[in-house]
Amino acid sequence: MAEPYSPASPIRRRTQTRALIGLGLGTFLLGAAATWVLAGSPGMPSLDLFTVRDEAPAAPSAAAPTPTATATQPAAAGLEQMVETQGGLDQRVAAMEQRLARLDLQSQAAAGNAARAEGLLVTFAARRSLERGVPLGYLADQLRLRFGDAQPNAVRTVIEVSRDPVTLDRLIARLDGLAPELAQAPPEEGVWSSLTRELGELFVVRRENSPSPQPRRRLERARLFLESGRADAAVSEVRNLPNAPAAADWIADATRYAAAQQALELLETAALLEPRALRDAEGERVVQPSPVAGD
Repeated sequence: MAEPYSPASPIRRRTQTRALIGLGLGTFLLGAAATWVLAGSPGMPSLDLFTVRDEAPAAPSAAAPTPTATATQPAAAGLEQMVETQGGLDQRVAAMEQRLARLDLQSQAAAGNAARAEGLLVTFAARRSLERGVPLGYLADQLRLRFGDAQPNAVRTVIEVSRDPVTLDRLIARLDGLAPELAQAPPEEGVWSSLTRELGELFVVRRENSPSPQPRRRLERARLFLESGRADAAVSEVRNLPNAPAAADWIADATRYAAAQQALELLETAALLEPRALRDAEGERVVQPSPVAGD
């Protein structure tokens, strides 16, 4: 038969409890000794079994960038690059505008200079036509268009002379033909007038370097003046000849020739220096100042 269950005695239970406590204490002491031995051995890393840490988080280092600063640096760099790019574009646009302005001024200057050169060529062609004794033709319209506002009287004179042109060689030839008659006394001259003239020629008081008043000398000077293109001076000499009325037609033609030459000189000067009233081939005003005009 089985033995009846009997609870352990109190003495036995105390003995078992003491054995467990002693076993645990021995195990703890053995682990502590092993830890001390390992920590004190050379070449072994120190073991920080217990670390006392402050609960407050450490302040970030000033050298270490925060995540927010790191994120904003590329944005700032992009903004600076965009500003620099915009500034470069503005400078390039300003430079292009200045270049366009210079090109516009150069274009206007070229157009103005071309119009002045064309006007000068027109006056040269008109002079050539008058010297040859041929009508102006289309040059008359060009003179009216280009110089009608600047020099209307000069244009009118040149066109009127071209309708009945007078050439220099014809004036010289006619003067040579009139020379014998011009050097003599006029046939209708009275006795008293003839005597006064002859007495005046006998006694002449003049400076040494002044021209001679003798008819022959006057005719020589008048011819030289014509050959050099000074028709007005030749007319002055012929008018002082004894029989000057015989050369009335010649004086009129020579005066017309001299007036035409003076008018052509005015037109040439206007083509070079006229600041406002000169026009181009289309009738537009030439506003560009002349390159040869002074400041």
